[in-house]
Amino acid sequence: MSVTSRWIDIPADDGGSFQGYLSLPRKCTGPAVIIIQEIFGVNAHIRAVADQYAADGYIALAPDLFWRIQPRMEIGYEGAERVRANALYDQLDMKKAVADVGSTAAALRTMPEMIGKVAAVGFCLGGWLTYAAAAQGTIDIGVSYYGGGILGALDLAGTITAPMQFHFGERDQHVPISLAHDLRKRFAGRDAEIHTYPEADHGFNCAERETYCQPASALAHGRALTFLSEHR
Repeated sequence: MSVTSRWIDIPADDGGSFQGYLSLPRKCTGPAVIIIQEIFGVNAHIRAVADQYAADGYIALAPDLFWRIQPRMEIGYEGAERVRANALYDQLDMKKAVADVGSTAAALRTMPEMIGKVAAVGFCLGGWLTYAAAAQGTIDIGVSYYGGGILGALDLAGTITAPMQFHFGERDQHVPISLAHDLRKRFAGRDAEIHTYPEADHGFNCAERETYCQPASALAHGRALTFLSEHR
């Protein structure tokens, strides 16, 4: 990939700063996308997603949302590592995490490399945070993958004006497919897409997980890129 990457500091709205993994395209300019982590931190997979979007021409920034608990966590997907990730998730202050997404968007808007809008692409926890950030109006476009937390906040859908795209696996045991149906009703007649994948389980976008589903992952990524380019 013809990208360059580094960790940068991002000012927090309540004081202090946290880090984010920044990946820049070859030309170093373009629209911006926030890559929002799962409960496993800004690990190798999330950094690879940021690099992938940078290779697609985006200024990609993945904020470390566990920074108040323990910065720069590297967490795996199985056994004790999964238990550890769930424990961190239980400690996460969700309101502050949503605010940190907003701070990340604000930081991107100050970057001379950025041209156009700020989107967010989030996975699981990040899928919910993408939705919540859109409800707060801090991002311009949202792409949410299997964000189960949305289920408890469906009323926020009415406050969202940003274009939204959602992806769900129909075999997902963590996020009921009824959520996709509910979102279709909530966003009917608005600038939104809801996609489901019959063969896909939770985490289908991550090649490091047993539930990785290459056809669904590739199709969803293509749809996300098309959606972002249509609204850039």
